[in-house]
Amino acid sequence: MEQYLKVLRKVMDKGVDRQDRTGTGTRALFAEPMRFNLADGFPIITTKYVPFRLVLAELLWFIAGDSDVRNLKKLGAHIWDGNAFSDRWLPKARFPGDAGRIYGVQWRRWQAPDGMLVDQLADAVALIRDRSWDRRIVVSAWNPGELDQMCLPPCHMFFQFFAADGKLSLAMYQRSCDMFLGVPFNISSYALLLSLVAQMTNLQPHELTIVLGDAHIYRNHFAQVEEQLAREPYPLPKLWLNPNLLGLADLESYYRMILSMVDRGEKPEPWLDRVAHLEGYRFYPAIKAPLAVG
Repeated sequence: MEQYLKVLRKVMDKGVDRQDRTGTGTRALFAEPMRFNLADGFPIITTKYVPFRLVLAELLWFIAGDSDVRNLKKLGAHIWDGNAFSDRWLPKARFPGDAGRIYGVQWRRWQAPDGMLVDQLADAVALIRDRSWDRRIVVSAWNPGELDQMCLPPCHMFFQFFAADGKLSLAMYQRSCDMFLGVPFNISSYALLLSLVAQMTNLQPHELTIVLGDAHIYRNHFAQVEEQLAREPYPLPKLWLNPNLLGLADLESYYRMILSMVDRGEKPEPWLDRVAHLEGYRFYPAIKAPLAVG
């Protein structure tokens, strides 16, 4: 994961100190690219612990088109609690735990002007299968007309697939990039999404490219970043995917089944592991840092 660490070092050394919406203050650079070849292993940070099950849980939540944070919490993930229950958002929420028309809703139920719902993700998978040369295999979470209906506007805004020579690649643009807390999660999430869609379309996952728009480190993360940069990365692990997950409907069904099992008193972790897990993931201890919410 040298690509990530190089950008982290560059932001610390050459970034511009700026104010931000949360009042914390940041050091930032603009339009920094990262490229990962999945043949080298699954892209996940090893210089600190990244909870892969939470990455998987959130991605399943997105793919299911869900925006109820209570369901995400059932899977052990509390990463949306701060925004979904913020004082700023609660007056707009339809119910306690409603995150609004965020990623999954836009991916699976984008509302067209005529009232029709567009399933962008399903359309993308269909295009990869039927017209892999198409240049419109794009999914967008950035819906300007509905930004005020989201507890947090999308940070990772849109992504595009590219298929060639039996391989599938994905490029994602991220407008707001919390380099210490958020970006490690985003890297693995989109690597997992690429791997899942590649399996659905009988292609090999190839390259993940991420363009970091406002790539920033919060001032109260500086010490943690330096601690992380002092660590030598481990080799990357391998990803295991359930071979029976061959379509979006399979993932949605499995997501609902896991929620049902949790409602019956079972723990989500063994069921999440049956969807996907990492083999040979070596990592340094976690480094705690506060999440900026505002």
